Amino acid sequence: MHNQTPELLLPAGNTEAFYAALEGGADAIYLGLKIFNARGRAVNFSESHLLAALQEARNRKVKIYITLNTVIKNSEIDDLLDVLTFLDRAGVDAVIIQDWGLYYILRLRFPKLVIHASTQMGNHNSLGTEFSKQQKIERVILARELTMPELSKIALNSQVELELFVHGALCYSFSGLCFFSSYLGGRGANRGLCAQPCRRLYKDQEENKFLFNLKDNQQLPNLEKLKKLGIRSLKVEGRMKSADYVYRVAKSYRMAIDQPEKKDEAEELLKLDFGREKIAYFLGKDVKEGIADTSNTGLSIGNVERVKNGQVFFQSGTMMQEGDRVRVRNVKDDSTINIKLRDLVIDGEQYCFTYDGKEKIQMGDELFWVGRREQRFPGKFQNLPHARIKSLPYGEKKRFKQQLQIKSRPSKPRLFIRIDQPDWLRKLRLDDPDGVILSFSRKELEQFDFSVRFIQQFRHKIFIELPKFISEEHLEACRKLLAKIEGQGISQFFVSHLSQKLLLSKNAQVSANENVYVYNDAAAKMLNENAIRNFCYPIENDFENLRTMQNKQGIVVLHAYPELFYSRMPVQVVNEENQFEDDTHKVFQKTNRDGITVVTPDAPASLFQYKNQLLKEGFANFMIDLSHEKPSKHVAKKLLNKFRFAEQYQPSTTFNFKKGLK
Repeated sequence: MHNQTPELLLPAGNTEAFYAALEGGADAIYLGLKIFNARGRAVNFSESHLLAALQEARNRKVKIYITLNTVIKNSEIDDLLDVLTFLDRAGVDAVIIQDWGLYYILRLRFPKLVIHASTQMGNHNSLGTEFSKQQKIERVILARELTMPELSKIALNSQVELELFVHGALCYSFSGLCFFSSYLGGRGANRGLCAQPCRRLYKDQEENKFLFNLKDNQQLPNLEKLKKLGIRSLKVEGRMKSADYVYRVAKSYRMAIDQPEKKDEAEELLKLDFGREKIAYFLGKDVKEGIADTSNTGLSIGNVERVKNGQVFFQSGTMMQEGDRVRVRNVKDDSTINIKLRDLVIDGEQYCFTYDGKEKIQMGDELFWVGRREQRFPGKFQNLPHARIKSLPYGEKKRFKQQLQIKSRPSKPRLFIRIDQPDWLRKLRLDDPDGVILSFSRKELEQFDFSVRFIQQFRHKIFIELPKFISEEHLEACRKLLAKIEGQGISQFFVSHLSQKLLLSKNAQVSANENVYVYNDAAAKMLNENAIRNFCYPIENDFENLRTMQNKQGIVVLHAYPELFYSRMPVQVVNEENQFEDDTHKVFQKTNRDGITVVTPDAPASLFQYKNQLLKEGFANFMIDLSHEKPSKHVAKKLLNKFRFAEQYQPSTTFNFKKGLK
């Protein structure tokens, strides 16, 4: 039982929202600068605005956390050093990070800056919190996909502060593990530029439907449980939201935290947060009805009945008033426009408002009520200091980057092959690759006999890959299974999360797959210092970023079906092939494994034709990923030949390799 009142943590995407958070009762506010944050489309804060916000917050004893929660390209390290120097001198209360390279730079050069691990770091069990504690990370922002029993056990076993999202939008995929937006157009979710493919319509058996469009998170009903568990910080999502939203949600949760007897009143306030329908998600066991049938936020208030001479007529049982904001959705193409109700005429349930005619509004368009201003907040800081991020001297940056270099280099080219089914072992010649990565399901690993002669003959080539998600309830079973495998002479492993090292013995040889992101030399150096024998470059990476790196010892994935969504949330695809397509007729495949839904494209990302170019640049470790392929000798032989002769594989894409990751 914990008696400490949890921190109420509010978002601010601009100055007005910042003041709304203060007035609403925030204990802490998180916000981003113009770069290196996962809400690149928000207004965000300049250096001067940040200093003004810090002063205002200190006057009210409110903390400021800075979001640096994107992955960092290698060419951005110079700018990152300048930003960190500025934040260090400004005295922010903490920085929220995703990238292990950024973590390494912070520990090496800015040890006084407090680190919070972003939810995009993928911490979903007590193993993650334990590893974070070892790395001197002060707070872990947990994954949103936890059940209440899992959260309870994590809270009981954790020695770091825990933060949890309690309100706002939900992502279909685990945060940090979504590549759908990146795949569609290079707008990486891990780069703060998500194009929200989960909010789109997809065709399933000739029917257009929302497959991944989650309702919003609301944990007010579970608030007392979270307080008793000792969750240190209750976080509201919404750096893209209005000041009105921030203020209303802040007031509601402030009331519920301080005056539990007023929970019903607090819930009433949230009815006008103008978000989507609400669920308590996995914490509330209501995932079955978790998909919304519209991607629009706001409350539906009716449809346009008539448009004439710059006036729009509609009927609604909702009481509207002058100045309310509405969103108009074209029911034919799903496009939307936002309008403020002006010159509003009310006759019972009949409404009429004036608009300037620049936007096209027509009969049948759907109307959503998206805002009502109840209080005005300052849009500017009164005392705005003149400040800017100053560049560190070139020589100082050069010397620092030299510290990031790994001295050793591979002696000869190596090829790794990843397989996801035991049947592949009958289709491959294990003499061909230098390493075979077994990415089997939990059940397949439990049933597989690693003591057989065939496996023992090639055990120096065998690697066991751990999954991206291991629930709290399966941790001990996983630990025992891995110990059993080690007992059968298999000692090489690929982890999908650095904390998974803690499941293995001290004698195990640990490598990291592409889900432990290495976009820069600092991340590679961090893994090297943590005794990671091999690491992989992320599949969404681009050639320009790769070639700028000094540390070229990593594995480049040359062929794979990229996992675009990785989710604990079921998805209802009704056709037998488990396929669906988007509005550009791209086809995608849904699979389910160990309770996880995975979405892949119908064509692989393949880079065989660039192998010689990569060799010339100094890369010598490569991978062919046979996951999501049907086991076949013909396929294996074809792919190996494409690799040997550096020939293009068709049909395929090159993902971001040439077009670039934004």
